[in-house]
Parts: sequence; structure tokens; C-alpha cells
Amino acid sequence: MAHILQTSFLPSTSTLRRTPIPGSKAKSRSLQVKAKIREIFMPALSSTMTEGKIVSWMKSEGDKLSKGESVVVVESDKADMDVESFHEGFLAAIMVEEGGVAPVGSAIALLAETEDEIAEAKAKSQSSSGSSSARVVEEKPKQKQESEPAVSAVAPTVSSTKTVVVGSAVHPASEGGKRIVASPYAKKLAKELKVDLGTVVGTGPLGRIVAKDVEAAAAAAAGVVAAASPASPAIAAPVASGIELGTVVPFTTMQGAVSKNMVESLSVPTFRVGYTITTDALDALYKKIKSKGVTMTALLAKATALALALHPVINTCCRDGNSFTYNSSINIAVAVAIDGGLITPVLQDADKVDIYTLSRKWKELVDKARAKQLQPHEYNTGTFTLSNLGMFGVDRFDAILPPGTGAIMAVGASQPAVVASKDCRIGVKNQMQVNVTADHRVIYGADLASFLQTLAKIIEDPKDLTL
Repeated sequence: MAHILQTSFLPSTSTLRRTPIPGSKAKSRSLQVKAKIREIFMPALSSTMTEGKIVSWMKSEGDKLSKGESVVVVESDKADMDVESFHEGFLAAIMVEEGGVAPVGSAIALLAETEDEIAEAKAKSQSSSGSSSARVVEEKPKQKQESEPAVSAVAPTVSSTKTVVVGSAVHPASEGGKRIVASPYAKKLAKELKVDLGTVVGTGPLGRIVAKDVEAAAAAAAGVVAAASPASPAIAAPVASGIELGTVVPFTTMQGAVSKNMVESLSVPTFRVGYTITTDALDALYKKIKSKGVTMTALLAKATALALALHPVINTCCRDGNSFTYNSSINIAVAVAIDGGLITPVLQDADKVDIYTLSRKWKELVDKARAKQLQPHEYNTGTFTLSNLGMFGVDRFDAILPPGTGAIMAVGASQPAVVASKDCRIGVKNQMQVNVTADHRVIYGADLASFLQTLAKIIEDPKDLTL
């Protein structure tokens, strides 16, 4: 779902001369007419967004815009969003260049209704654009100074190229005035792998270049370079890491949002309860239906949703400290690590959707998350959160409660364990540890213990998961 650029009118000094009516004694008067030059504001793309970063302008100054046409890609605290124009006209002046950051509601460009007003709009932008672009102009020379010594020490023959990319006011994804739309991770990867984005064909939405496109281009180029110069891998190793030790790196927009939320969570009184669940039956079910596209994440989300349906108090939230809300939907948010941060795509109505549809939806959400194309309703509507590190072999951990939710469950790896049965027999069973962090203002220990017992029963006898 595209978002709309907000605009407002700017006054103009243009005038119209009224022709006197024959025979009238009235004198000729000048009418002041406001030219339709609009300020284009940085839109609020999420409820927590306070500022946005210009990823790329899809139009250049002087280009004709149609109503509903995508103009700019903005990076919010959660995702990259294509922003559309609400009016027809001409993109007269860009006030915040690519890579620049602007507060929500501040002007980022001017839109003129006619070509004749473009020059006037540019003149108006000169006085106001200085402050909005200062942040970009000041930061880039600093980056250039810090990066040059490291580059020259490793690869002197490449240093001049990197200086141009980092120090230039032109965005790396814009070559020769041509706008190339790529995800921030793809652009970062292109810098590290020395891939010219102008030669890459995008396979993402609307031709957008994503990370796999850059990697494919780099792999193709590596084959050519290896054939021509077998000794070149000695230089590639330090560049591929993408990390310069000893440097200070500011938070990205997403990292800043995560930091703010984590600090905010400290104001909530939380407690934690752990539980051991046998997963033999769940593992067997997963092996049986994996070929149909079912994921373990979807199975865990479905089991959690069914348990929440029987324990609605665990699906509550307290936002004002004086009351709490029984959420009408069970929306399972699942934490996903992406380049430069963390995001929680949401499986909505997970208790009502069948496991096959849920799995397809999850794959779609993960692809969109990694391309930073999630829409706000796909990441900010969760009522309960899952954080799974089991695929990394982590057996147990605690999760931090996201603000505005009642509980989050940390899921560890399923591992074989020697256990004793009720009839005193010794055997081996696969077991996993889950730890739930909950808001103690609305959820109590007995509530959480009862919920975990129900969850364990569903996972240990998972026949209801495929209904």
C-alpha cells in the first residue's frame, strides 16, 4: 500500500491585471493570485516514526508528476516505503537529497503546478533548503576522512573510486541522472563488493534491486576477475567483512527505533516463567508436512495462537498504566533479524488461518522484511511476540517485552534429553525450553503457568494444528 505525500500551498507574488469594463468608473486593480506551489512534507509512515531518511528520489527536478505516481522512497524506523504524489504537477525543487534525514512534517521538496512556476519554486527553496541539507553535507566529508586511510592501506588502487562514492553529493544509486531503486542493504553490499548498481538488473518489486541481485552480479564479476588475475583474492578478504575496527558508527533509523523501544520497555514491570516442552510429536508432524511448504515458525505460531484463544488474558495489553485491553484478534509477531536491525512481521488472526496458508503468508512476510518492503499493518499490529533462536542451537534465553504488548515468548532449540516416564522407565525425548516475559500489571504467574500448560499439550499432541 503506497503512502501519499502531504502538501501545502506557498504564497506567490504573481499577479493578474483586470481589464476595466467599458463605461465603468472603477479604476483598474491588480488581483493577487497564489501560484500553486506546494511543499511536500516528510510523511509519517508509522505510529513511532519521528524522522525519515530519503533512500532515493524516483523523479528528478523538472519531471512531470501524475497523481498517485511514486516520487520518493523513504526509510522509516521499520521499512522502506514508496511515497506517492497526491497532486499533479512538476517536481520543482528537491530540498532533502538522497541520504538526507528530515523530521516528520518538514518540507523535503516543492511541487509546482506549471512549468512556469518551477523557477519561482527553486528560488523559494534556496532559503529553506540550507538547514535541511546541512546534516548530509556535514556528515559526508567526515566519512570520507575516516574511510580514506583504511582504504589506502588495504588497496591503494581502489581508494580514488571509494572517495568519489562516499564524498560525492550524488547518491550511489544515481548514475548520470538515472534513478536506480535498490534496497539499503543492496546498496551497502554493492559498495562492499564493488558492484556498479547501474549494471544490475533488479528482481524485486517493480524492478527494485535487492541483495541477491548484487550478490549474483558480484559472483559473475568474480569469475572474470579470477580468470584474469588469480592473485586478487588477497585484497578481497578485508573488503568483504565490511567492518572497520575502531570506528564509531551511528545508529541507523531502524536501530534508533529498536533502541528507543528497548529503553521504553524498562518502565514496564515484567517477570519471566520457563517451561520444558517435549517436541517429538511436533517434529514428526513437521517432517510429514514440510514438503507442502509448512515451516516450523508457522507451526509454533499456530500452536501459540490456539493456546492464546483459551487464555485471552495473555493476549492483553496495558498502554496507559490505568487499564488494559483484551485484544479482539490474535496476531502473532515473530522477530526476524535483518541487516541493520530487527523487525517483527505479524501473522494476523493466526488462530483462524490454516497452517498451509499461514506458512505461505510467513514466507511472503520474510521476503518483504528482508527487502524492507513491509507495510505498517504488517509489522505494528502484533498482540503477542515470538522470538526463536533455536535454529542457532541456543537452548534458552530471555526476551525483552516489546512496548504495547502483554507478553513475548523466547523459544530455544529442540534437543534430545534423557527423561524418566511416569512408569519409571528411562528414555530419550526431544525437548525445548520456552521462556515467557510478561507484563505483571495485567498478567500474573498463575495465568502464565496455565497458558504454558495448554501450549505444551497442543505441541505434544499437535493434531489440531492441521485442522
